[in-house]
Amino acid sequence: MRLVASDMDGTVVGHDGKMSKRTIRAFESCLEAGIEVVFVTGRPPRWLQPLRDLGFTGTVICSNGALTYDLGREEVLDSHLLDGESIFQAQEIIRGLYPAVTFAAETVDSFLIEPGFADPASVELLGAAEPRPLRESLDGTGVIKFLAREQDISPDAFLHGVAPAVGHLVATTHSAPRVPLLEMSVPGINKSVTLAKYAAGLGIDREDVFAFGDMPNDIQMLDWAGHGYAMSSGHPDALAAANLRAPAFDDDGVAQVLEQQLAALRSA
Repeated sequence: MRLVASDMDGTVVGHDGKMSKRTIRAFESCLEAGIEVVFVTGRPPRWLQPLRDLGFTGTVICSNGALTYDLGREEVLDSHLLDGESIFQAQEIIRGLYPAVTFAAETVDSFLIEPGFADPASVELLGAAEPRPLRESLDGTGVIKFLAREQDISPDAFLHGVAPAVGHLVATTHSAPRVPLLEMSVPGINKSVTLAKYAAGLGIDREDVFAFGDMPNDIQMLDWAGHGYAMSSGHPDALAAANLRAPAFDDDGVAQVLEQQLAALRSA
């Protein structure tokens, strides 16, 4: 075990936005043992407060692989940006399938939402700009994640309806267990692609990577890693993609696995 790559929400971060003390200690023990730790998340840089609260100053792979971020320096190291034309074409296709759909876009430093994407009370909480059509808001700005939201449909059904129709324009996934919210990025970019590049830069082979995740946006990462652990509490598709299973989030599953691996290293 030379590199630990962990998703955040539902894997090590709860609904309260915090990690358990046991999980924090497990990551600290990895770092003390000289093992690299990287968080691989759907969150953009502005939503990494749980890691900032811990004093983590390492690398974070954000927005499902679209952006690599140095949290200590608060600096973008690499990015893969969607262009406006691809977004607008995808919008029209998705709107043709689901007329009530609403959209938003994450840029490197802002969150742009269209009217109806979030209720008025949530706009400030989300840190979003004043709702406006994306064609008026983007103005040539590159996007790290394009979002589509629907009502009265399951997240999986929404994904299966949209992904094939826009696959030539964007890569589509989802990470919200109950909200029909799709996350779209540059085709060919996902967590595994960026993690593989990061590991190669450190001279670490995939067989020495332990990855943890729980949702469809983790599937490629779990499949790529030599040791891909899906959380027992995770999505069925994530469980099917992984070659290993960690105990449930509520049981500090990631910490349990890391503790066992560290104990084995010490006794070797």
